Amino acid sequence: QVKELVLDNCRSDDGKIVGLSSDFENLEFLSMININLLSVSNLPKLNKLRKLELSDNRISGGLEVLAERTPNLTHLHLSGNKIKDINTLEPLKKLPNLHSLDLFNCEVTMLINYRESVFTLLPQLTYLDGFDADDQEAPDSDPEADGDGLEDEYENGEEDDDDEEDDLDEEVIDDEEDEDDDLEGEEEEDGVDDEEEDEEEDGEDDEEDEADDDLPRGEKRKRNLEDEGEEDPEDEEDDEDD
Repeated sequence: QVKELVLDNCRSDDGKIVGLSSDFENLEFLSMININLLSVSNLPKLNKLRKLELSDNRISGGLEVLAERTPNLTHLHLSGNKIKDINTLEPLKKLPNLHSLDLFNCEVTMLINYRESVFTLLPQLTYLDGFDADDQEAPDSDPEADGDGLEDEYENGEEDDDDEEDDLDEEVIDDEEDEDDDLEGEEEEDGVDDEEEDEEEDGEDDEEDEADDDLPRGEKRKRNLEDEGEEDPEDEEDDEDD
């Protein structure tokens, strides 16, 4: 039931992979990077294989085996191999589903009109070395594998945190403004109360003065003396006569 098998950096035995057989009939992805592979002649029959990674080996030809043993191949990576001529790629025409081919760092890429020649030879191709015929880069088939999804979540989280901080700052400012308004209101009320008290005191003084004005002159003088704690001279004279 194995669908993916990675054998990178496992040195082959005289260009052969020991243990790799048609028993892996459900295999969809096979990676054999840098295993000193000389050819694909010993590749088993893998009808369900979609992606084959053969980068950094010593393959120079014999690609007709791929059409026989991996007929449903969609992605083939041959970068860093010994492929020198466009004609070496001609057997790949028999892979109708081949969607992407990578020949980066192969000598064939140094040929004049290399890209135009390959796209003409293999019309089923959409991407060559990661770019289409219009030099548009191939999209990532699995963005999360590159961590793009995590970066987006992190940025959103920061934005959310920033938004929360902004909301908190606004609430703090509103609370401070409300406190200032309350303090101003209290000060205004205190000012009103003080004014009312002053007016009441002034009113009492005015009433006392008016009451004094209504008294006869002698009574007024006597009252004033009593307020000051002094005795009336007439009273003193009466005391002397007695």
